[in-house]
Amino acid sequence: MTYSVKEIFLTLQGEGGQAGRVAVFCRFTGCNLWSGREVDRASATCQFCDTDFIGTDGEGGGKFETAADLARAIDALWPVETAAQTRPAVSHGAHARKLVVFTGGEPLLQLDAALIDAMHQHGFFIAVESNGTLAAPAGVDWLCISPKAGAPLVQTSGTELKLVYPQPGLLPAAVATLDFEQFWLQPMDGPQQAANLAGAIEYCLEHPQWGLSLQTHKLTGIP
Repeated sequence: MTYSVKEIFLTLQGEGGQAGRVAVFCRFTGCNLWSGREVDRASATCQFCDTDFIGTDGEGGGKFETAADLARAIDALWPVETAAQTRPAVSHGAHARKLVVFTGGEPLLQLDAALIDAMHQHGFFIAVESNGTLAAPAGVDWLCISPKAGAPLVQTSGTELKLVYPQPGLLPAAVATLDFEQFWLQPMDGPQQAANLAGAIEYCLEHPQWGLSLQTHKLTGIP
């Protein structure tokens, strides 16, 4: 399988239950809920995406012919001075030496067993950020699902459910009983961001099952 990757970069996880943790982000090209082109946004199922996932021209991006090729490119970005350190993972009692976050677009359009195996061979703890419209393959260590109104939700279990809020047609109560370990509300960015933040805070205070997820990478200017 050839993997199409928009970008690969070292950063700090900015959202959800692993916020602040050092990670290599691998952003796949393509999504099944929006083409990524502005001319198609109004007719897309997901209209609020703020990510460029078109093409393979980003930092570290490209076409990778094999899982081994992509795994080596990801591993090459992990800092040498910390590569030998064993860091406790935050789920399932496992231990992870390094963290890779597969995102997109929609990463489950491309992430497969061969790549999962290759990343584990390099000692990585694998996190995935998905819209939940596709079933996740076995072997993912940390699965974050961010459902979208109007899209079928196929993957109904995982580590964390992160709901961009508010979404007309998808209230938190509709997904609150699903089989996830953590539940996060993330205020929708955009012109109404301040109001969305206030609404998310109020909802969390009234429903303690939910925590507040902030896009800290935007607050700090980290990629």
